[in-house]
Amino acid sequence: MNHPVRPVFPQPLLDAFARDPDRPAFEFGLRPVPRGEVLELVRRCAAALDAAGAGAGRDRTGVAVTTAVTPTGFAAQIAAHLLGCRVTGLRPGLTPRQLDDVLAQGVDLVLADDTTRTEALAGAAKAAGARILDVERDLAGGPPPAGGTPAAPLPAPRGRPGDIALITLTSGSTGRPKGCAQTYRSLSEHWSWQEREHWGDAARELAAAYRRFLVFGTLTSAVMLEHLALCLIGGGTAVIPDSPVSFPYTWRRHRVTACLCTVPRLYQVLDTLRAEDVDTSDMRALLVAGSPLPPHRLAEAAERLGPVVHQGYGQTETGLLTLLTPLDQQRYGERVRDTVGRPMPGVDIEVRDGAGRMVPAGAPGEIWVRTAGAMSGYWQDPEQTAEVLQDGWIRTRDLGTLDADGFLRLVGRTRDVIFVNAVLHYAGAIETALAAHPAVDQAYVVGAPDERTGEAAHAFVVPARPGRLPDPDELRALVRAELGDGAVPATVTVVDGVPVAPSGKPDKKALLARIRGGHGDAGAGPEPVA
Repeated sequence: MNHPVRPVFPQPLLDAFARDPDRPAFEFGLRPVPRGEVLELVRRCAAALDAAGAGAGRDRTGVAVTTAVTPTGFAAQIAAHLLGCRVTGLRPGLTPRQLDDVLAQGVDLVLADDTTRTEALAGAAKAAGARILDVERDLAGGPPPAGGTPAAPLPAPRGRPGDIALITLTSGSTGRPKGCAQTYRSLSEHWSWQEREHWGDAARELAAAYRRFLVFGTLTSAVMLEHLALCLIGGGTAVIPDSPVSFPYTWRRHRVTACLCTVPRLYQVLDTLRAEDVDTSDMRALLVAGSPLPPHRLAEAAERLGPVVHQGYGQTETGLLTLLTPLDQQRYGERVRDTVGRPMPGVDIEVRDGAGRMVPAGAPGEIWVRTAGAMSGYWQDPEQTAEVLQDGWIRTRDLGTLDADGFLRLVGRTRDVIFVNAVLHYAGAIETALAAHPAVDQAYVVGAPDERTGEAAHAFVVPARPGRLPDPDELRALVRAELGDGAVPATVTVVDGVPVAPSGKPDKKALLARIRGGHGDAGAGPEPVA
């Protein structure tokens, strides 16, 4: 793949701020924080990091960042990138053992604040020989003057194209988080970090809606960072809300025009809107991602929120890959509501069989992707890298179909399968069949060992209406008609809700634990799980 020459990351962001220093970059504590003020924070943090020996070609290149969502926390990370450091985002919820593992992998400095400087972090830093710096006291040196331009020029970006710029940690569902490593070249060519004139139509349309983009949770999230970049480079304001964050009330209170949303959180929004009238008219783009959204819930979301709901698909390893826009939904109707849209500009997608050969349009297989903004591999993990990254393509380990119009449908994960009598069945396909029943709001399927069939599918369903329980026999008949006898769930458990993992996705491990603990019961319910 040819790589056009781009300004070195994060120069496009700094240029955008310098062109309009009085425009608010953030709204923090209801106070507008101008772009010029953020540039001064970046300058101060860069000077302090430089004095600490951090930067490309220096003794201290590995910098870990863990802060609350604040303008100073953001400025500290951008300053580290400006100097060419290798930045690792320490996401919330890491265990002491995970912190030990991550910091031992070449971290020299840890940037923290009063909310994140824990005993576990201090212990891990000491064991790794890393120094902890407080972003407010040691780097920013107090609040900068309101507004204006930086007191002195910022240094030119020092990142070298082939050096690792950012390491984003995966969920750690296997015990040890993998570090998705992106180079400075990758981030310079990333769809949302580029200069505005290089954006594709999809990026421009999203950016136009990102006038007041809600930022919450953590700045270590890959998806949050890439959309925050789109907002800021596009001239929007990143809104850091008052606590607690509660959708859709936070949207109304802060006049939010754009937001990222997991599927479980969207369900909570729809539950609220069914019960009361909350003004969401400011919303222009709600990007739902993290897990597939059933077509009937996408239709309900569009009906209640208007033509603002986008469904995205991507991975920590790749960034956003596909997007289903409201225009796609209006133009193609129900035919595309079970898809995650078409590839973003600069993203190549192929669906391949087990031998790595492309399959015909509409046939299922593993999704392979190629994009200039993807990771170069897993940090210090050549074995996992070789398994996933092959000849410039990334094996997503997701299963899907690609139709003749380029719309991608997800049917499961290569590891989210159930072997019943030695025949493979995709959990995602069973979930889709169950969710098609009018009495079912949500459906989740896990596989568990079975003495008779090797493995068996077990379903957990949330009723569409409280008190109206789906008939398990009807659900089994629906799956049997759609997918055959082998896919029929051995148990169907009606629940009030499902547990949610820290990533915001449904926690299938917790559901599987219920099966192993003997709590799965055909037709039982309503039996709350969360």
